Amino acid sequence: MRRADRLFAIIQVLRRRNLTRARDLAEKLEVSERTIYRDVQDLMASGVPIDGEAGVGYVLRKGFDLPPLMFDEQEIEALVLGARIVQSWADPKLAEAATNVIAKVEAVVPPRLRKVMAQTALLAPADHSSEPISVDPSALRDAVRSAHKVFLDYEDENDNATARTVRPLALAFYGRVWLLVSWCELRNDFRSFRLDRMRTLQVLTDRFQAEPGKTIDDFLRQRHIAS
Repeated sequence: MRRADRLFAIIQVLRRRNLTRARDLAEKLEVSERTIYRDVQDLMASGVPIDGEAGVGYVLRKGFDLPPLMFDEQEIEALVLGARIVQSWADPKLAEAATNVIAKVEAVVPPRLRKVMAQTALLAPADHSSEPISVDPSALRDAVRSAHKVFLDYEDENDNATARTVRPLALAFYGRVWLLVSWCELRNDFRSFRLDRMRTLQVLTDRFQAEPGKTIDDFLRQRHIAS
C-alpha cells in the first residue's frame, strides 16, 4: 500500500470509530505500530484534527472530512452504479440529488478518473417494474432526519385501513418496494410500512427523542436475533 493510501485509510478508519488504538490500525493496515505512530503524527502536523496519544488511542474530531479526490477505478464504478440505481429507482428529488453528486465528483476528480466515470459500463435501466407511490418520500426522509412523528393512513395487503402515529426511523429499499421502518405508538413496537400502501401522510410538529429499545439500532439488533 502506498503511504498516501495508508494515510487516507487511517482517516477513514478513525471516521467510523470513536477510539482506535495504534495496534488495531497496525493490524488492519499490516504495518508496524511505529509506522502508525509516525503516520498519525504526520497527519496531525498537516492539520488533520486527531486527538489522542500513543498507548491510549486516537479519535478524529467530528466535522472533519476529505474532498473526494482519492477514488480508484472500482470505487468510481461503485459510486456511478449507486447513483444510477438511485436515479432509476428513487423519487425525483433523490434522483436529482444523485445526478448532482455525480456532477460534483466529476468536477474535482482528475481527468483520468473523469474518463472512467463517463465510460463505466454498469447500468441501472429505468424500464423496470415498481409499485407506484402516492405520498411524498422526501417528506418521510425529512421526518427521519429531523425526528418528527408522522401520521399515516394505511392499507394492508388485505385492504384493511388503519391510522397510525409512528416514529420514522429509516427508509429501506427492497427492489420493487420501499419500506418505512418505524416505532408504532399504537402497537408499542417496531413496525414496517410499505410506501405504496400509504394513502396519506402528515409530518407532525411533535418530535421524538431516541429512547433505549426504540431506535433503529435496536430494530436491527432485534431483527438479527430473530433471524
